[in-house]
Amino acid sequence: MNAVTTQAETSALPVTMGFGDLASFEFLQRSAKAFATSTMVPAAYQARVQKGYGERAQWEENPAALSNCMIALDMAQRMNANPLMIMQNLYPIEGKPSWSSQFIIAAINNCGRFSPLRFDLEWLDEMDATYSTFEWINNKKVEKKHPIRIKNARCVAWALEKATGQRVESAPVTMEMAVNEGWYSKNGSKWRSMPDLMLRYRSAAFFGRIYAPELLMGLPTAEEVQDVFVQDPAGNVIHAGTQAVPKSMGEAEMVPTTFDQARFDAGMNAWAKAIADGVKTRDETLGWLNAIAPLTTAQIEQLDAAVKEMAPASLKAGEAPNDGAPVVVPAKLEADIKACTDIDRLYELGSLIEAIADDAEHDRLTALFDAKLAELEQA
Repeated sequence: MNAVTTQAETSALPVTMGFGDLASFEFLQRSAKAFATSTMVPAAYQARVQKGYGERAQWEENPAALSNCMIALDMAQRMNANPLMIMQNLYPIEGKPSWSSQFIIAAINNCGRFSPLRFDLEWLDEMDATYSTFEWINNKKVEKKHPIRIKNARCVAWALEKATGQRVESAPVTMEMAVNEGWYSKNGSKWRSMPDLMLRYRSAAFFGRIYAPELLMGLPTAEEVQDVFVQDPAGNVIHAGTQAVPKSMGEAEMVPTTFDQARFDAGMNAWAKAIADGVKTRDETLGWLNAIAPLTTAQIEQLDAAVKEMAPASLKAGEAPNDGAPVVVPAKLEADIKACTDIDRLYELGSLIEAIADDAEHDRLTALFDAKLAELEQA
């Protein structure tokens, strides 16, 4: 009788998912199958994945879906987290699982050990930096350095440790670091378009590695992995180093995207006038253009030739009949600069400032030009 009771009590015990025994493993497998057949989970966890769209759409089997779901479920149980939340924030990139930065911040905020994570973001002065790209020339890897002018910034993630009341901080992350580590110059890099967000994401990852490594479980963030791996147009994930150093016989074109030639031709005259008339220096102009996309040697030579050609002459539009100096009304020029929405047009307006003889008006309009240029560059 006691044996029967013991067996009944044992069978009534709840079964948990896991790899420890047969019952737990079967429960884990059944749960994983349920998630794999859902379209609410990311593609890496779906048993059948759609490739293409419209008439070209095809469904392909994903043999790794069941295994991926089982691993995600096991991690969710160990972390006492919702399985769907884990799947939506765990990205397999080149076989390396990685967390989204939003999940890292949420995990730190919800762990109960710290106050909500905060960020000290300080924008510093502009700085000249260089980044390297590589290409194969005659079967030799050649490094090319590119100058760039960026607005430096420093970000630190911090929180108060509830047990001690002590403020704990991450290692600082700077834009200079992003350039030196190659994060800034990688094709499609978010460090160019949204640097403030990337600074916060990276500093949060640093904080988690130092003070809460058990929450990350040794996994990197998706942003960290994406700074090393890239996705080609066909959807294949490749290492950024492979993209930066293409194997080729003889001369190879630089893989990093260069400045669009059509856009360069359209704006070159305005930029050359600004340099020739002293509104902007050559280094400032090249730094700004390289921040958008690296200039080719031919484009730099083309710009230098245009500046040299324009240097002896002033603007022809609006010249006075006697001395050849353009006639500029400060109030009209101020209104035009304030209303300007195009950078190339702004450079044309800026070149007219040199025609203003009054030093105070000249300095005031120059400051207005610089402020408007910064506004348009950030738009």
